[in-house]
Amino acid sequence: QGQLVESGGGLVQAGGSLRLSCAASGSIFSINVMGWYRQVPGKQHRRELVATITSGGRTNYADSVKGRITISRDNAKNTVYLQMNSLKPEDTAVYYCYCNAQPRPYDYWGQGTQVTVSS
Repeated sequence: QGQLVESGGGLVQAGGSLRLSCAASGSIFSINVMGWYRQVPGKQHRRELVATITSGGRTNYADSVKGRITISRDNAKNTVYLQMNSLKPEDTAVYYCYCNAQPRPYDYWGQGTQVTVSS
């Protein structure tokens, strides 16, 4: 069974930095897109895109994080990283790792890691 394992969340003051990591393991192979989404707890809050990166290195960012957050990946290690700088209280959320890969179910999600930014 394939899985994504995240690490690196925690509590940081506004203006600080955190680096999240996510490694794909088990039966996952031929990874296309890897990325990060986030969700504020509460049913009224939807899971929103933070950033994605393709196997070729093409990136996509939410407007709210451009210039502050950088996504990268190590294809040899099947790992994606999220370097978050100049963090704001509104960045507080549970961050979920995602990848699109083989085999089925093709879309994989991590268990989530909490990021809390204090003002």
